[in-house]
Amino acid sequence: MEATQTLDARGLTCPLPILRTKKALNNLQTGELLRVFATDPGSVNDMAAFCQQTGNTLVTSQKSGDGLEFFIRKG
Repeated sequence: MEATQTLDARGLTCPLPILRTKKALNNLQTGELLRVFATDPGSVNDMAAFCQQTGNTLVTSQKSGDGLEFFIRKG
């Protein structure tokens, strides 16, 4: 999957991964894809809830190396 922008939120804990994701999405156009790397285990549920509440789409959520990888399409 080809992302428009990548955000590295590894090493950050709640709520910083979500806050940085929100800021990054503000710079994207509708339909563009944001790739997010995180290590906070709570990010799995947080990203899903964030996308549902904001009208964005969580395309994928998966383990990646020692952390997590998310692809979010701006709604």
